[in-house]
Amino acid sequence: MAKILSSNSKITANFLCLWGVWLPVVVILGYLPEALAQGPVLQPMMNLPTSDTGYTLGPGDLLQLDIFNVPEYSGNNGHHQVSIDGSVNLPLIGNISVQGMTVDQLTAIIQQRYGEYLQRPILALKLIAARPLQVAVTGEVQRPGSYIVSPSAATTPNNPLMGTPEVSGTGGRLPTITRVLQLAGGITPSADMRQVKIRRSSGTGREKIINLDLWELLQTGDLRQDITLRDGDTIYIPTSTENNAAESSQLITANFASNNNQPINVAVVGAVNRPGTHTLTLEIIPRVSPEPGQPAEGSVAATGGLFTVTKALKMAGGITPGADIRNIQVRRLTRTGTEQQITVDLWKLLQEGDLSQDAMLQQGDTIVVPTATTAESQQNAEVATASFSPDTLKISLVGEVVSPGAKTLPPNTALNQALVEAGGFNESRANKKQVELIRIHPNGTVSRRQISINLSAAVNEETNPILRNNDVIVVGRSGAASFRDGLGTVLNSLSPLNNFLGLFRFVNILN
Repeated sequence: MAKILSSNSKITANFLCLWGVWLPVVVILGYLPEALAQGPVLQPMMNLPTSDTGYTLGPGDLLQLDIFNVPEYSGNNGHHQVSIDGSVNLPLIGNISVQGMTVDQLTAIIQQRYGEYLQRPILALKLIAARPLQVAVTGEVQRPGSYIVSPSAATTPNNPLMGTPEVSGTGGRLPTITRVLQLAGGITPSADMRQVKIRRSSGTGREKIINLDLWELLQTGDLRQDITLRDGDTIYIPTSTENNAAESSQLITANFASNNNQPINVAVVGAVNRPGTHTLTLEIIPRVSPEPGQPAEGSVAATGGLFTVTKALKMAGGITPGADIRNIQVRRLTRTGTEQQITVDLWKLLQEGDLSQDAMLQQGDTIVVPTATTAESQQNAEVATASFSPDTLKISLVGEVVSPGAKTLPPNTALNQALVEAGGFNESRANKKQVELIRIHPNGTVSRRQISINLSAAVNEETNPILRNNDVIVVGRSGAASFRDGLGTVLNSLSPLNNFLGLFRFVNILN
C-alpha cells in the first residue's frame, strides 16, 4: 500500500494517482511560498553554484528536495546524498543518475518524474553541501601538486604580518582560487599574477582555459578574479618574464603569497665581508606589552621582517669598500628550470629612496655583488653608512702615538679623527708632519702613501681622507727622536767601556 501524501491547503484541489487510485492533493499553481517544507530546512551556501553557474553534480554532493505540501518527502526527509555511482534515490521515482548534471538540469528531470504522480508538482531542489574537490596546482607556488579541498570551514596559515585569518569557505562553501593557493604554500615572488590560468574540462570533453588577473584583485578588489573552483580544475601560475620589484613587494604581503615566517637559505658572493651561504629568519618580538605593567606571554612576528637583498648583505657582514652597488645581481632558479636574473641598484635606494630596488628574496637565491672598476669618494662616504655596510670600521695605528694598536671606529671616520682616538701624537717622539697610510684593496693588492698632516683640515682625500676597513696608519719618529735613538744605540754598544769607567770613578770616590 503506498503512503498517502497529506495536504491541508484549501486553495486548489488536484489528484494523485497511485496504482490506479486517485487521491486528493492540494497544489498552488504559479506560486512558490517562502517555506516549501514543514520543519527545519538547511539554508543554501552564499557562493554555491546557482542556475547561472555550470557546477556539475557528483558523488558526495548533498541535496535538499522540498515538495510543496508534502512534508513526508521534504525538510529533513528531503536530504539526499549523491552515491558513489553518481545517482540519488528519491521517494516514489527511485534512482536517478545525476553525474555531470547541473542543479537546474536535475530539477527539470525530477519535476518531470514526479509529474507522473503529482499534477503540476511544485518543488525546490538545492545543493546544501558540495563534495570535496580534487584540483591540481602547478607553476610558481611553494608546493605544487594535487590537492583534495573540502568545502568545509578551515584556516590556512599565510602572511605572518597579517596573522592567520579564517579562509573564505565557512559553512561548506566552495573553495576559491586564492584559498587553494594558500593550501599550496602560496605563490612565489617570481609569479606572474596577471596571467594565471585555470584549465577546466567541459561536458563535451574539450578543455576550457580561464584567464585570471590576480593583480587586479589586489589593486581594485575585483572578486570576479577569485573564482570558485570545480572538481578536476588545474591552476597554472606562470613565471614572470620581467621582474617588477614594486609589484613583488606588494605581492609578498598578499594572503595567497608564500609564507615568510619560514627561514630561507641564500648564497651571497662577491664583494662582501663574509661570502657564503646564510640563513635568513624573521625577526621575532619575544614579549608584547599591551598595557604598562601587563606583559603578554608569547611572541609575534615583527613588522618589516621581509627577506630582502639588504638584509642578506647585512647577514654577510656588509659590503666591502670596493663593491659596485649599482649592478648587484640576484640569480633565481624558476619552477621551469630556467635561471632568472634580477638587477638591483642600491645606489638608487640610497639617493632616491627607491624601495623597489631592495628586491624580495626566496629560498635558494644567489646574490652576486661585483667589484667596482672605478670609485668615487663621495659615493664611498654615503655607502659606508648604509644599512647594508659594516656597522664598524677596524683599523690599526702603529708607531709614535699615545695608544697604538687596533681600533674599532664608526664608518666614515677620517684620518685626523683616528689619530685623536689613539690619544694623539707622542709629543716628544712623533713626526707630526706626515704619516704613512697602508691600504689592502679588495683584489689583494697593497698600496702605501705618505699623507701630510693638517689637524685643522676638513675631510678631503689629500690630507684627511676617509679610512676604510683594515687600513693601517704608521706614525714615524721625528728627526730628533731618531737621533736620540741612534745615539742610544751607539752608547749601548759601548756598554763594557761604560762599565769600566764607572768602576774607576767608584774607586776614586772610595779613595
